[in-house]
Amino acid sequence: MVAFLAHSVNAPCLPRNDMSCPVSVSQQKPFLGLLPAEADEYLQQCGLDRWRGGQLRQWVYGKLVNNPEAMTSFSKKHRQHLREAFVFTPAQMIRRQDSSDGTVKLLLEWEPGQVAETVMIPEGVRRTACVSSQVGCPVGCRFCASGLGGSKGNLSAAQIVEQVIQLNIIMGSEQRITNVVFMGMGEPLANYAQVIQAVRILHDPECLNLGARRITVSTVGIPARIRQLAGEDLPLNLAISLHAPNEELRKQLIPWAEHFALEEILDASRDYFEKTGREITLEYILLSGVNDRPEHARELVKVCRTMRANVNLIMYNEVPELEFGRPKADDVSEFRRILREGGVNVHVRKSRGRDIDAACGQLRRKYQDL
Repeated sequence: MVAFLAHSVNAPCLPRNDMSCPVSVSQQKPFLGLLPAEADEYLQQCGLDRWRGGQLRQWVYGKLVNNPEAMTSFSKKHRQHLREAFVFTPAQMIRRQDSSDGTVKLLLEWEPGQVAETVMIPEGVRRTACVSSQVGCPVGCRFCASGLGGSKGNLSAAQIVEQVIQLNIIMGSEQRITNVVFMGMGEPLANYAQVIQAVRILHDPECLNLGARRITVSTVGIPARIRQLAGEDLPLNLAISLHAPNEELRKQLIPWAEHFALEEILDASRDYFEKTGREITLEYILLSGVNDRPEHARELVKVCRTMRANVNLIMYNEVPELEFGRPKADDVSEFRRILREGGVNVHVRKSRGRDIDAACGQLRRKYQDL
């Protein structure tokens, strides 16, 4: 089922008068991109006491209220200040898809052409937000719809956080996001500063209060950034999009592999484990007849023996424009068997949202083709 929705945006700023915020309207800041101290400082510049920041965060993050006019603990004058100082949730929700398995996919647009997907994946008591960090993707994996057409730019920290807020809004106060994975459109470590700012906001107790171990950053592998991430004092989960057990095949599937050698990525990942104590996840999309043969499984066992890692096997979701196929069930079972006999902790990720353009980037492409 596909529903077409329009989400309300902030009301336009009122005409300035003697009660107006001391700062210029042109300095309006995205609230969701600010850590508490940053928001409180800006509130003070706007003529409000710093302690009001806690009230504002309760409305936005606690009660999921994004319209200052509904924030009744603020006076009429102060609500006007808030409207002039901040923008809260500017994205238009231009598509929503609901799967029979409970998965929900949203297509959000901030400006014309600045469109990204976000997905809520339910599993037991967990509700995971799969968020995008870029519009499109520069990596260009041969099997992925996100990279078709290349990258159109980075998303800001506020736009990343807004994806989680938008999902929380549609699910209601009792069904909030419990986990976040940076596995949507884009390469998170290629937008490092904004992704880390977003992670800190997601993690902050006064904001979304998600434990760092409930946040996963998935990367194709940028060694210098992996090492930088290890020094952030955030015990995040790190997932490496491996998809091939050797350099030659990886270069065929992932063009960026020409820039970063597999051994350099694995070495940086080993450093990440040593500094954070967080076991690395190796993500491996199984492509029928391409990387799902027994010899590939045996090579992957050798890779895993060089580091503390677990493996997530992912059955490919087909993209109509691309030639790759979904693996056969027997081939998946055999691949997993070889890994397990080799002592590898391996899981087959359950396919979700198969009835709603499951592959990342598909909904955005359909919208662009309209």
